[in-house]
Amino acid sequence: MRWGVGILLAVVVASALYLTSAVISIERLVQAARVGNAAEVLERTNMERLRRSLVDQIISAYLERTGRKDKPLGRLLAQTYGASIADAMLQKMLTADNLTKLLQTGTVAGPNVPTSIVPNVLSINTSNIAELLGRVRWVKPVEFAVRTSQTADRDNYSAVSFHFEGSSWKLSGIDLPRSVVRQLAASLPAK
Repeated sequence: MRWGVGILLAVVVASALYLTSAVISIERLVQAARVGNAAEVLERTNMERLRRSLVDQIISAYLERTGRKDKPLGRLLAQTYGASIADAMLQKMLTADNLTKLLQTGTVAGPNVPTSIVPNVLSINTSNIAELLGRVRWVKPVEFAVRTSQTADRDNYSAVSFHFEGSSWKLSGIDLPRSVVRQLAASLPAK
């Protein structure tokens, strides 16, 4: 009986620490974005995962636009050639200052891409835990997404993803609304 209570208590304490560390990481990223501290935003971001997340969204929209989504050869070409072009485009867009501006204001701008507004991380209120938990979607035990859009409507949905690395959570992805992803995909060559 004591072992069972001890194990249950240990699980509850570990879960509380796990959730608290996630909330603290969100709060620190939001604060860094709020004050425009690009160095701290970069420190709290896994740029490789973030870039991969955005490239995957852009390539998926590109395949949909070109009608190659169901064709294996077209998908393979787009994932290799298109990914390299999308990655080069994102290299220019995801500088420290541009990423901070995106998180702070929701402004997405890049070469051949009209400026778009997406809900920013400042819309996340970490002081209201009930509201925050209502925005969280667990992806894996070591990854979760926090909705930044007002609704979960598929066309307007936006979120930021966090991945547990080492001893803290880092920004690992940004789910852009479909309209913004389509604009980015439209800047890729059609053939």
